[in-house]
Amino acid sequence: MRVDIENPRNKCYKCMRPESSCICKHTNPILTNTRFVFLMHPKEHHKEKNGTGHMAHLQLKNSEIIVDVDFTENRRVNEILNDESNASFLLYPGKENFNLSIKSQSEMNSFLGKTPYIFILDGTWPLARKMLRLSTNLQKIPRVSFDNEIQSKFIIKQQPESLCLSTIESVYTVINLLVDNKLENCSTSDFLLPFEKMLEYQVECILKPDNYNYRPQKVKKLNKMDKYKKETERNIIFEPVTNSK
Repeated sequence: MRVDIENPRNKCYKCMRPESSCICKHTNPILTNTRFVFLMHPKEHHKEKNGTGHMAHLQLKNSEIIVDVDFTENRRVNEILNDESNASFLLYPGKENFNLSIKSQSEMNSFLGKTPYIFILDGTWPLARKMLRLSTNLQKIPRVSFDNEIQSKFIIKQQPESLCLSTIESVYTVINLLVDNKLENCSTSDFLLPFEKMLEYQVECILKPDNYNYRPQKVKKLNKMDKYKKETERNIIFEPVTNSK
């Protein structure tokens, strides 16, 4: 993080957040064979400077963020999709998807190919569904998913389903599945560190009595979001963490 005397609030030049809440100093980007493309809704891009889609991007050298709602005519998305040397996939839940959790190494190799691009919708559930409904080009590409067996560490955000994961946790799970099947050769030991540090900071701000920067209220109480909007369980691969209007 670079700061100087011309930046009175000591903001990070990457995320433009104050030094106290900046997570960039905790990032350590890894190189993956797989290219991850975060298709980010404009509301997510503008509102969530410390959103986990941004964090995942900072942790991946072979990744990019494309901001839009309807990607049908998006130049960069179509450039990737129309390149015959690429194999493109959408990480999205569904029964007929290619399930990375149960496929063998040979099946993964055959299906994903040598230069896979994995597209991830980054937004709330309603926003992501809208993005997919409008983006006819994304509807045509194969989908991949995984069986999630862990609970999200995002304890201060209410999830719509049990066993939901944030974007960075989902990418972390996918990379580990690829590593287990010899399709990737990288370490994910510190991949979630920015996410964990952000949660530590948020919890500290909520519990600290004299801190009014994070939430302008006198009563500070941490309510763990262990209740879900529905009882059913399903796989989820993008981040439903904001309430956009």
